[in-house]
Amino acid sequence: MITLYHCPEARSQRSLWLLEELGIPFELVELDFSQKVLRGPEYLAIHPLGRVPCLVDGDLTLFESGAITQYLCERYDEGALHRPPGHPERWHWLQWVHYAETMAVHGASMVQQTVIIAPPDRSPVVQKLESRRLDKALGVVDQQLADRDWLLPSGFSAADVSVGYSVHLAQKFVPLDAHTHVVDYYRRISERPAFKRSLGSRADARKLRA
Repeated sequence: MITLYHCPEARSQRSLWLLEELGIPFELVELDFSQKVLRGPEYLAIHPLGRVPCLVDGDLTLFESGAITQYLCERYDEGALHRPPGHPERWHWLQWVHYAETMAVHGASMVQQTVIIAPPDRSPVVQKLESRRLDKALGVVDQQLADRDWLLPSGFSAADVSVGYSVHLAQKFVPLDAHTHVVDYYRRISERPAFKRSLGSRADARKLRA
């Protein structure tokens, strides 16, 4: 049985959404987004840095979201979400799966500045710089979507799960309006049942709280 360790609205939503898209059974462990839980001995024994996501599948433990995406697709996908070696879109699939983190790192910095760091320690300079970087990263996605609904010509894939989560994070801090293709893209993402399920708290989730 697959187990995913997850904090709501954190990067682990990317892995949770992918699991929902794959439609395979898994156990969800929801963690409080607190130092006491994430840095507690129980969770540090699973993830040495106390971060999410972390996926356990039998004897295998993975804790990088890009690696989790590749593993789940290579191990469990039946052809819809993966672009395997030899596929003509393979390298662009990999590019977008990992480009998602280029976007998310700026979003994470904005989370720190606006949510975690309390005034007066927040830096307006850092917030302005990261907002600009995030906007430029969105511009690259917008250009890619100029003539298609999804990132790859063949249609929706795990690359859209990865980048789609980063767009979901970005829209909390920068307006999407200047990127009309991204606006439409986020609307299509938001309509996917698996994405909607990834936003909610599963009734059967195991909880680790402070």
